[in-house]
Amino acid sequence: QVQLVESGGGLVQPGGSLRLSCAASGFAFSTYTMSWYRQAPGKERELVATISGAGGGITYADSVKGQFTISRDNAKNTVYLQMSSLKPEDTAVYYCNVFWRLRNYWGQGTQVTVSS
Repeated sequence: QVQLVESGGGLVQPGGSLRLSCAASGFAFSTYTMSWYRQAPGKERELVATISGAGGGITYADSVKGQFTISRDNAKNTVYLQMSSLKPEDTAVYYCNVFWRLRNYWGQGTQVTVSS
């Protein structure tokens, strides 16, 4: 079955960087668009970035353009989110997502806390 396992979250000071990873299995990874979402306390889950199967099609939320970079390694079935210049408002649980066979699949999430 589809499995998505995120890692790389943690506590970081404002201005710092983190790289999140999402290891995927159970589907033909290289042919599917992958996405990162985040959910801050008391807020709805929001789309952060997407990347097409071959990596050529990338989109970002306006709030993270120029700050976050999504990438993927199809040989490792892994998608990444490089986050830099982090701000307290980036604090959230970050989720990996794939829409496969008409259904959304989510990882368990990884907590990112930006605080001094």
